Amino acid sequence: MRFELTEEQQMIQAAARDFAQSEIVPVAAEFDASGQFPVATIAKAGELGFMGIEVPTEFGGAGLDAISYALMLEEIAAADGAHSTIISVNNSLYSNGILGFGTDDQKRQFVTPVATGEAIGAYALTEPQSGSDSSNMRSRAVLSADGSHYVINAKKSWITSGPVAKFVVVFAMTDPDAGARGVSAFVVDTDQPGFSRGKTEPKLGIRASATCEIELTDYRCPVEHRLGEEGEGFKIAMTVLDAGRIGIAAQAIGIARAAYEASVQYAQERIAFGAPIGSFQMNQAKIADMKTRLEAARLLTLQAAWSKDAAKKSGRRNTLNASMAKLYASEAAMFITHAAVQMHGGMGYSKELPVERYFRDAKITEIYEGTSEIQRMVIARAETGLR
Repeated sequence: MRFELTEEQQMIQAAARDFAQSEIVPVAAEFDASGQFPVATIAKAGELGFMGIEVPTEFGGAGLDAISYALMLEEIAAADGAHSTIISVNNSLYSNGILGFGTDDQKRQFVTPVATGEAIGAYALTEPQSGSDSSNMRSRAVLSADGSHYVINAKKSWITSGPVAKFVVVFAMTDPDAGARGVSAFVVDTDQPGFSRGKTEPKLGIRASATCEIELTDYRCPVEHRLGEEGEGFKIAMTVLDAGRIGIAAQAIGIARAAYEASVQYAQERIAFGAPIGSFQMNQAKIADMKTRLEAARLLTLQAAWSKDAAKKSGRRNTLNASMAKLYASEAAMFITHAAVQMHGGMGYSKELPVERYFRDAKITEIYEGTSEIQRMVIARAETGLR
């Protein structure tokens, strides 16, 4: 068993760290306060290949592996959770589905501009009444009489990058009587008639990552824009979430790492009762627990990334490892950021330092792409075989 990164992986890690620290850190607080989408820095991320790390070079991506993706995303998240969310959705939720189930023409049309940063992609599964129960959707896609297009009527909620996305992978029922087996997936061009966006959500954290409801009203989707076969949508959605959960785990690690490093520095510099607060036993215990959980989360995530590449070669899914990484890393991030705020005392509660932003950003990692409760259910079912 080898734990060393390859030279290529080390290069992408270093490039991402340099970009994140030099370009994102100086503007992160400003974008968090305004809630504006960071157009310029996301465009630069596209120029560096970060918007399509695992996309084959023939379709405009960097053609790297899942470990490189996780390493890159950790570095971006250590600078700002919102930037890492945008990059994560582009790479995992949007591109993975089309790469795994789309035709070469679909990949060229819908992945290439997103992988190069020319356009933004989004993923629309959640609805107002169906969050974790994604098979209980009300969106409908009806094939036209001549078989040339689908008429889609749908309302989707909590769509990351929805306000700015050029393309969206949308899931809708083509056979409502079939339940989960009646879901199909489509790539929707947001510039076409019938597509509209709702208000941008005022969120607790990752505020610069724009999120909104979207609505499709009698939207005409060409049949050649359907991903896979009719009825494969639920399988596509769940397969994509396996990949997405690795990205969220890496994001959680990045946020947690930033909070941990800030805490160690503060513990060394802050003097109370005549000594650095890091010399106090209770703070030493916090630092030890933070460090241990951070490293355990990273190992679980790298294992999930490695097994994703192995599963891709064999055609298997990577559900268990992805869920374990996402569950543990997200809860570790909440533990570490909470401890960081506590260790900083009053300054941890102030917007003068980024620690409170790390705390707010960490919370979403326990919720989106499957809550912690859903992850526990997925893991238990995988182990017991019981439903």
